[in-house]
Amino acid sequence: MRFSYQLLPEQPLDELLGTLELLDQLGFWACYSADETYHKDMCSLFAAGAARTSRLRLGPEVAGIILKDPTLVAQQVATLDELTDGRAELVFSTGNVALLEQYHVPLGHTKRPIQRLREAHEVLTRFLAEGRIDFEGDFYSYSGLFTAARPRQSPFPIKLGGMRGPRSFELAGEIADGLHTALAYSREALDFTADAFRRGAAGAGRDWATLDLADNMLGAIAEDADAAREAARVVAAFYLSSMPPELLSRNGVEPQEVAPAIAAFNAGDVQRALALTPPAVGDALSVAGTAQDWIDKIERDLLPSGFGHLLVTFADPFLVERWAGRRIDGLPSLDEQIRLFHASVMSVL
Repeated sequence: MRFSYQLLPEQPLDELLGTLELLDQLGFWACYSADETYHKDMCSLFAAGAARTSRLRLGPEVAGIILKDPTLVAQQVATLDELTDGRAELVFSTGNVALLEQYHVPLGHTKRPIQRLREAHEVLTRFLAEGRIDFEGDFYSYSGLFTAARPRQSPFPIKLGGMRGPRSFELAGEIADGLHTALAYSREALDFTADAFRRGAAGAGRDWATLDLADNMLGAIAEDADAAREAARVVAAFYLSSMPPELLSRNGVEPQEVAPAIAAFNAGDVQRALALTPPAVGDALSVAGTAQDWIDKIERDLLPSGFGHLLVTFADPFLVERWAGRRIDGLPSLDEQIRLFHASVMSVL
């Protein structure tokens, strides 16, 4: 079982760099980072963190190939791979739908997403392998393009991110080095994802067990289980509008039940949105509580579904106060939660 951290880089940079060092010292497999305008720049952070870590793998999750051309993504991760002496990773997808809307991306750019992902994967693979590309596709075209950025890893690991499925999950099994999904908590949601991934791999004659099947779970861990659950509920509520209705349903949440909260978020009324998010919804869309609560969840749902890699994102005091203007007594800091998770969950599993 691999354990990694999924970072939302908003804390002061010196604290974020300290967290990278801690993850490296504790033996986490990787630290992935959101690569979105909302947060601090992932590339700059990981470039600075490369010299302060020795084992930890680093990379975007996810790199969006609509806002950012695949060749630019390849250039960045190849440079990071050289900086880290072969510890870079890449998880790509079409990107955050809400962010694309805020950039007023034309609707035509978001159509045929599976075909776009397939073509982007070909571009990424060729450009990372050869450092140059001539290509004429439906979505991307290049003539004589080249780069001096060369990765240390060959072949370079290219993984696909997806949330809605099933076609993106199947595509990952067919062509990518793995699938990283997010916010799948229930056994139904996990089984749905894993089954589609296995179908795609089988159809391409690949052994899915050799690929990286990972899920990112948001939550909190503390000795005070109630503090952890409240923090997770608050941060989980902010993800409601980015979750496809199908994923909400697979996690046991009726989309109509959270429609008022989503409407309040979209209107900018955060406190009303939080008030309209029932505790049961927070419980369904996060993993929170004591170390034993985490162990029970992993053993009951994640492992039996076939997942071999867990990414965790903790609702820490900084995020809770920055996003919701709230303070929760008994909630450990980010680094304290990471240490507790390592000592009481990773060491057991």
